[in-house]
Amino acid sequence: MTPGTSRPRQATTRAREHLGEVLAKVEANNPGEADFHQAVREVTRSLESVLVQRPRYMQDKILERLVEPDRVISFGVNWVDDDGEIHVNRGFRVQMSSSIGPYKGGLRFHPTVNAGLLKFLAFEQTFKNSLTTLPMGGAKGGSDFDPKGRSESEIRRFCQSFMTELYPYIGEFTDVPAGDIGVGEREIGYLFGQYKRIAKRFVGAITGKGIKWGGSQIRQEATGYGVVYFAREMLATRDDVLGGKTCLVSGSGNVAQFTVEKLLDLGAHAVTLSDSDGFIHDPDGIDREKLEWVKRLKNERRGRIREYAEEFEHATYHPAKGGDENPLWCVPAQCAFPSATQDEISAKDADNLVKGGVMLVAEGANMPTVSGGVDRLTAAGVLYAPSKAANAGGVAVSGLEMAQGMQLVQWSKEEVDGRLQAIMRRIHDTVRQTAEEHDRPGDYVAGANISGFVKVADAMLDESPI
Repeated sequence: MTPGTSRPRQATTRAREHLGEVLAKVEANNPGEADFHQAVREVTRSLESVLVQRPRYMQDKILERLVEPDRVISFGVNWVDDDGEIHVNRGFRVQMSSSIGPYKGGLRFHPTVNAGLLKFLAFEQTFKNSLTTLPMGGAKGGSDFDPKGRSESEIRRFCQSFMTELYPYIGEFTDVPAGDIGVGEREIGYLFGQYKRIAKRFVGAITGKGIKWGGSQIRQEATGYGVVYFAREMLATRDDVLGGKTCLVSGSGNVAQFTVEKLLDLGAHAVTLSDSDGFIHDPDGIDREKLEWVKRLKNERRGRIREYAEEFEHATYHPAKGGDENPLWCVPAQCAFPSATQDEISAKDADNLVKGGVMLVAEGANMPTVSGGVDRLTAAGVLYAPSKAANAGGVAVSGLEMAQGMQLVQWSKEEVDGRLQAIMRRIHDTVRQTAEEHDRPGDYVAGANISGFVKVADAMLDESPI
């Protein structure tokens, strides 16, 4: 053995053992929370070299502290439907880390919401917010309430009851929620109205507000726009552009809609959209007229995406089949933007994307690709942008909304969009540079995990070792 090599090997072995111990403890302490396990596993796979270089992270148990939320708040939400019947839902707020700023993260209203899901989302949010360079910690919240099929007055009463319970735990310098699945501008309005009613103050305790009452320009568009801006930066590293590319987009909500809109702006052609029932394939491309029709369908009529195929010639509808293969990802294309929900791209789907000619995957949803799928895509040389980097545009503009609220000003659409583009370019460059510094060139997953972690970890060390 060459003299002096034993110490680096020992350091590497210790770092590897430490990461394994942390993951094992997470799995033991959080049984059945597969999404949270996957999120922690993905991060730990990237941090070995960091811990070798900075052993103090291990000594001060930084990662152990980061995987344990600062607090998990759980509460009952009692509300009355239009027939006078009382309903009881569960509400949550997971406050993961406030090391670099107030807790920040969305509220999700969906039957699948539980504490484990929100821990995964809050953990991811912590690193995503770190990457934006804005002073925001990580959190996530919501309820198992299903707004689908409920009247406007029922949704309003539920939101008011939910905020009555959440109110003591949030504030402009404490925790600033935003919207997410099932929580759009309408719901934010009801939530903020109830907050004001209780607090007797108009402060920026919630983002995603309407333009006329303290919101920011392009907040609704920000996540979808940001994903496309990030994809543009990735392609530029290969002297390529989005113009002329055929793109697959899943989902049909806010993120998917504005992803398609920005793809059109840059000359690309989106040919798919989906919802929980299935997906549509339009080989002619989803142009601006068709996109406006989709916005009316989903945002106003709350209709199903299958109606698209009934409205537009040449478009076909394909019902969801379940299982580990989604036919949407079999459609030939050059770029894919999964924008529906977590775990929507399986390992088999990743293989199908590669076979179909996809060269870039940029995640609009939170962790939509399973670990095996990520491995297949990166092994095939696909430009792969993980959600914590690619879809950070939404929370970035939420941060900009907070800044505008503090100053009681409202920036123009052009100014906010310019700032968003600059933030996404900065995230891309930071992630790419970090990956190169750790001998992982082109590995956006490692770059995002390392750069996000280091900023939070250093703040934790600066503030207090315990």
